[in-house]
Amino acid sequence: MIRTRLGSTAVPAALALMTIGGFAPTTGAQSMRDVEALAKERGLTTADLMAAAKTYLPSGEKDEYLMFASGGHAGQVFVVGLPSMRLLRSIAVFTPESWQGWGFGVGNKILEEGFPKGKSNLWGDTHHPALSETKGDYDGEWLFINDKINARVAVIDLRDWETKQIVKNPLTLSDHGGTFVTPNTEYVIEGGQYAVPWGSEYVPIEKYEEEYKGSVTLWKFDRKRGRIDKDQSFAIELPPYWQDLSDAGKLASDGFFFMNSLNTELATGGIQDGKPPFEAGASRNATDFLHIIDWRKAEKVYKAGKVEQIEGFPVITLKTALAEGLLHVTPEPRSPHGVDVAPKGDFIVVSGKLDPHVTIYSMDKIKSAIANKTFSGNDEFGVPILDFDSVVEARIEVGLGPLHTQFGPDGYAYTSLYLDSAVARWTMGGSYGKSTPEPDWTLVHKTPVHYNVGHIAAAEGDTVSPDGKYLVALNKWAVDRFIQTGPLLPQNLQLVDIGAQGTTMPVLYDMAMGVGEPHYAQIIKADKMKSWATYPEVGWDPHIQNIDPMAPKPKMERVQRNDDGTVEIFMTAIRS
Repeated sequence: MIRTRLGSTAVPAALALMTIGGFAPTTGAQSMRDVEALAKERGLTTADLMAAAKTYLPSGEKDEYLMFASGGHAGQVFVVGLPSMRLLRSIAVFTPESWQGWGFGVGNKILEEGFPKGKSNLWGDTHHPALSETKGDYDGEWLFINDKINARVAVIDLRDWETKQIVKNPLTLSDHGGTFVTPNTEYVIEGGQYAVPWGSEYVPIEKYEEEYKGSVTLWKFDRKRGRIDKDQSFAIELPPYWQDLSDAGKLASDGFFFMNSLNTELATGGIQDGKPPFEAGASRNATDFLHIIDWRKAEKVYKAGKVEQIEGFPVITLKTALAEGLLHVTPEPRSPHGVDVAPKGDFIVVSGKLDPHVTIYSMDKIKSAIANKTFSGNDEFGVPILDFDSVVEARIEVGLGPLHTQFGPDGYAYTSLYLDSAVARWTMGGSYGKSTPEPDWTLVHKTPVHYNVGHIAAAEGDTVSPDGKYLVALNKWAVDRFIQTGPLLPQNLQLVDIGAQGTTMPVLYDMAMGVGEPHYAQIIKADKMKSWATYPEVGWDPHIQNIDPMAPKPKMERVQRNDDGTVEIFMTAIRS
């Protein structure tokens, strides 16, 4: 990118823009001439000054948005303010954090409840946070996060920003297709990533196709209790492919959810026996399968008792799922990663890492194909395959390594390009097309980012009403961006301005994230939050969000000698 240095006319022009935008000169000791001189001294461009003006918040001013980002192997959730890109908080989840007491007297019981088979596990790999939704919009009440390495799901109360529950999935060892919520947070979706034998017991890999199972779990969420209700939750058995990311339908696709898969080849490696290398074997097919699951119908099947108890958990078997018409698949580009539902629920966008296109599926066409049984056959497990050409709306070549897609309010969609190290802007079609000056289903622009972007997050960009304005590229590499910090570099989170149409889409800010590796993030309007400044009453127990029944109160002080020889002392204390 060519950076124009500020000459004698460029700085005044930029400063004039800043003045018009509300950054008028003050009567203090420094003047705008001082700013002009400093800009020249530092060699700042007009774009630099505009980026600074758009992201700087004076002391005491608060951010317009909050970004909740996973922390990867840090095991936590990180909260960043936008547009300032200031790290505001670490929410302790799966890993103890001494500075906030988590795991050191606070939260110990919650951590223990999530131990796999009762064995101590004090670390996690957080990937995909999901804000609770009402009618497909974030409501700012709850946050869910998965632990990919241990197949766990945590519930965070956004009144006090504290973890309240951790549940361990009894059916699978790891998850990647979680967490994602249905439009009114009826269920939290957790897809198991790698097929495993039920019970996670040892079964020879030679019996992979017969004994290894895929699955997706629908955790019922009780809003009043603020807890996942295990007794009202269930799972669906899937073919032993590797199920990847998910997204719940909304509006036109309400009642369905969608899940990518890879390794439909059922490769298990074996290079030492002369078989193809594992990676090659798992990428042999030209396409994999997008799973299309009718969760409302599945809920009825579960409530009708058409389940089997596996590891003490109700499971709709694959045989039952097929008999009840719960599951269909359709081809998608090989080794896909992202599956993202458009704001109106009418299109589903899939990105395959090994295909330079985004593939857009029409929900109307999917429903029609299911109703008319427009199948191109069945997979080897009997799952009906919707004919690809019958359900695809469009394909757009966007660049190398497309991964994930977010949406704006103006008919644009945005896709991360891992190999190109860029974010692509492209136009939607259908009812979205009238909002953009460019033709439908067209690549408009690519903004370079630094480097190897994975997920992206736009302001409310996966809801029914995206805001636009800002997008954050969650980049894996920070080579040459910051001071060298030893061999281990921070992640680089770059703020991108998506407020204008066309090819105007500049990077505004580079944020070093040196305490974890965010994967996915969601960005919510800050004014939707109802965070507490203090707990409601003295003696409050944050775990149950109520008065602790054992909380001492004035005039209840006493020494109690029990029959078993123990002595309990009830006292009150007032600290400064």
